Amino acid sequence: MTKSQQTVTIHETKPHLSRIIEQILNNGQPVTIARAGKPVVIVSAHSEARPSHRKLGMLRGRVRLPEDLDVHNAEIQKMFEADQL
Repeated sequence: MTKSQQTVTIHETKPHLSRIIEQILNNGQPVTIARAGKPVVIVSAHSEARPSHRKLGMLRGRVRLPEDLDVHNAEIQKMFEADQL
């Protein structure tokens, strides 16, 4: 098993197939399925199934931030610094 590719056995795959598929879709890394310690197949995401990159600015004009968004920054910073004493 390499750092970039996970290897699982057929026995491990059966009860966890949904989780393995979600993992492949989330990180884009294929998973090797082995039988008796030897690689048998590589499972990877189909190009149409992988999430597309988000388009920047797609909510422009739809979301408004309050004018006083930064009003509590100093107070919050003091809270974090108090924990470090």
